[in-house]
Amino acid sequence: MPIPESAVLSRADTTDAGLLSPRFDDLGVRLHDGGGTLRVWSAHASSIDLLIFDNDDLDWVVETVPLARTDGDIWSAYAAGLRPGTHYAIQVDGPQGPGNTFNPSTLLIDPYARGLACNGFRGWRSVVVAGDFDWCGARKPLVPLDRTVIYEGHVKGMTKRHPEVPPALHGTYAGLAHPAMIEHFTALGVTSIELLPVHQFASEPRLLELGLTNYWGYNTVGFFAPHAAYATEENRRQGPEAVLREFKGMVKLLHEAGLEVILDVVYNHTSEAELGGPRSSFRGIDNRGYYRQHADGAYIDVTGCGNSVDTATDAASRLVLDSLRYWANDVQVDGFRFDLATTLGRDREHTFTPEHPLLRAIIDDPALADVKKIAEPWDVGMGGWQTGNFGPGWMEWNDRYRDSVRNFWLSDVDYGRRAASAPVGVGGFATRLAGSS
Repeated sequence: MPIPESAVLSRADTTDAGLLSPRFDDLGVRLHDGGGTLRVWSAHASSIDLLIFDNDDLDWVVETVPLARTDGDIWSAYAAGLRPGTHYAIQVDGPQGPGNTFNPSTLLIDPYARGLACNGFRGWRSVVVAGDFDWCGARKPLVPLDRTVIYEGHVKGMTKRHPEVPPALHGTYAGLAHPAMIEHFTALGVTSIELLPVHQFASEPRLLELGLTNYWGYNTVGFFAPHAAYATEENRRQGPEAVLREFKGMVKLLHEAGLEVILDVVYNHTSEAELGGPRSSFRGIDNRGYYRQHADGAYIDVTGCGNSVDTATDAASRLVLDSLRYWANDVQVDGFRFDLATTLGRDREHTFTPEHPLLRAIIDDPALADVKKIAEPWDVGMGGWQTGNFGPGWMEWNDRYRDSVRNFWLSDVDYGRRAASAPVGVGGFATRLAGSS
């Protein structure tokens, strides 16, 4: 469906809003002149230091470089030690008071890090990646919306026990693109594989205390790095560059088979949880700027996960937009399913509006013109149910349709045999197929 002119946001409009201001260009590490420049946003910090670690001992700091504050609350520094494979972190200091949670001794992740490495209980390190990859001419399938059939699945779960996938590839990106899986997908007639979260995620502290782990992935650590545990053992051993290369290889092979890759993305909250939870990135860099909160610093949680990313700030919105651009262009994914998308469209008063600058910029961005944008149209805050309200250019995820269709095909017959009735039945299936919520 063509986007009405009234729904299109011009670059001038978004620049006025601050979201596309050039000051946010090139955040993170950019390689040049034998090293790299790191750029970090923080409006409230008083100092930021870059720490570069030894290649073998991730607790040994071999170089510390102070960042200088430039225009627009951007902090920047060049370091010859920032090269592909380098592990680094930042330390941020700032004033104390409601809404600020600075601790200059905490090692923090660069929010734009393309690679991440976990140093056990000592936390995370950002890793510089070059991202070089030969796509060999593979192109996005560009399946028309009215021909799209989505298969939703978990990277690990889809291949973990598959008898025709080699054991070394079970539960991996490479396993998902194995010929046995491609044959399975094409035989089903699906056009698009929608992956449950593949951004680097972590298990919640409470789960770890119970001896459990987070299987589903809705607890993001970094929005630019693929989850390393889904790579093969060999590529995990080689590091983030190899993990990213495996992910791109998966996308390439699926594209060559005519299959799209859609990502379930969780930009509404992070793994830092509630106040008092982990301090790994946003909370230590600019808590007030990244998370929704009251004047006294108490969090406004509209996600049910302890925190809510505050897309009413330009920096947080731009980070989401830049992450989408990266995955859609550098990694060549075909679409996004936005978890709890209502949170992304809340304004400074925490009220949802379809005219939110981020929502409009996602639709208007030429770099995202050929990707599918699917909103899960609710969150758990006041006014969170926004089905049908995301406006032109957006599609909306229908959980009830998905669940009913799955149950109709997979479990109705079994229920009918055992209980003489089916939970969904032909009537329920017809209702969902007709588009009812």
